[in-house]
Amino acid sequence: MNVGKLVFAQIMEHLPRTTFGRCVARYGGEHKVKTFSCLDQYLCMAFAQLTYRESLRDIEACLRAQEGKLYHMGICGNVARNTLANANAVRDWRVYADLAHSLIGIARRLYAGDPFGVDLKETVYALDASTIDLCLSVFPWAPFRSTKAAIKLHTLLDLRGNIPTFLHISDGKLHDVNVLDLLVPEPGAFYVMDRGYIDFKRLHRLHETGSFFVTRAKSNLKAQRRYSHPVDRSTGLICDQTIVLTGFYSRQYFDTPLRRIKFKDPTTAKRLVFLTNNFALPAITIADLYRCRRQVELFFKWVKQHLRIKVFFGTSENAVKTQIWIAVSVYVLVAIVKKRLNLPASLYQILQILSLTMFERMPLNQLLSKINVASAIEESANQLNLFD
Repeated sequence: MNVGKLVFAQIMEHLPRTTFGRCVARYGGEHKVKTFSCLDQYLCMAFAQLTYRESLRDIEACLRAQEGKLYHMGICGNVARNTLANANAVRDWRVYADLAHSLIGIARRLYAGDPFGVDLKETVYALDASTIDLCLSVFPWAPFRSTKAAIKLHTLLDLRGNIPTFLHISDGKLHDVNVLDLLVPEPGAFYVMDRGYIDFKRLHRLHETGSFFVTRAKSNLKAQRRYSHPVDRSTGLICDQTIVLTGFYSRQYFDTPLRRIKFKDPTTAKRLVFLTNNFALPAITIADLYRCRRQVELFFKWVKQHLRIKVFFGTSENAVKTQIWIAVSVYVLVAIVKKRLNLPASLYQILQILSLTMFERMPLNQLLSKINVASAIEESANQLNLFD
């Protein structure tokens, strides 16, 4: 006989309910709400994320088919697609953004001691943006081009655990480099980014706060070499130089020396030129740090494949942002569960099992520890195995 809590309820036990209540109260999320609470809304949307539902009608049909189990899932309100659509459109998306940030704080503490491929005690962030195409006639609030709409997800990823510590949702027109104005630099931390973020005025602000950046140099960079450091060419390094900028504007914005490292990738034979304001780390470590930037690209790929943020359940700006922030919170919540239960399987494997067992009554650690990690490696070889 199946006894105990539903798998879905066991996952939601890790949700900080007191913090969630504060987030709701902060933005008046339940003002004049009588039956379908913000928690009901979150649980329905989280269920949709975990079970890969495609539409509001799909969510309604699945939950109504298990109507006798809704109370045990924690859902007390009546589940109707119109009610859920209205909640997504009207209730402030910042409720779920604040909840996601709270979960991110928990996850970062859990993953603080994890390695990420480079032997470095400092915090390392990867910064990048990803565009999600939309229909201009349906999403007129997100202009991109004359015949196209889009939103951009600007993400700062903590490479220890691949936790998104900063997420900004903008329309498709906002250039990536403008997001540097929104960041609060962390002294001593490393920020790894591609050359689309090169703006020496903004990079100098990072430098002044005691932060370090690692980026690729543009081909038209104007600089003068001041000193060349010895390098081990067998590692792929070509040169390690101290330079000063000589461009008319760049030298005004960044008047202190920089470090330029040229590296030949042994796998692709491609020559890469890195810029950094850190002179203490070995040159090969700087190259390794930039290689780790690929994690943020894999993060976007993974999220688009396995979470519902490409097909939206509503068309308003509030509904889209609500769905994205709930998707991020579910991603981080499952990462927290994985760490707390010390599960060896990848996040991909865990989500595949959870999508089929939401209504089962089996202890979560017993259910997920049954995953044969060795046999699943080939199956998920082309998937991003975050949190491994």
